Amino acid sequence: MKKIIRSEKAPAPGGPYNQAIVHNDTLYISGQIALDPQSGQLVTSSIEEETNLVLKNVQAILEEAGLTFRDVLKCSVFVTDINNFGRINAVYATYFEEATAPARELVQVAALPKGANVEISVIAAFD
Repeated sequence: MKKIIRSEKAPAPGGPYNQAIVHNDTLYISGQIALDPQSGQLVTSSIEEETNLVLKNVQAILEEAGLTFRDVLKCSVFVTDINNFGRINAVYATYFEEATAPARELVQVAALPKGANVEISVIAAFD
């Protein structure tokens, strides 16, 4: 049985999908981009600010489900410019403790929705 998770503190889905689904004690969060939850506008003033907002959106969904970043098992990070890796990683590191950080991949893609520069999806687990 699956349960749909929706947070008012994260952007509403822009298509036929949900922010997150819980199934068998696992939370699957759809890819998040730097959309401001209130205005719906994409924030791209800097890659750091963009990455921070992406992770704040992820955090809002985690919290709605009753989880934190410590419960994250896997992150998938998609970027349009691999040269931003270090700058993205610096922000990412403020959300995860190095000793308990999740598995992750970071890959460059040709384009992301709405012209975003970074998108992150997450898998987390309930104890």
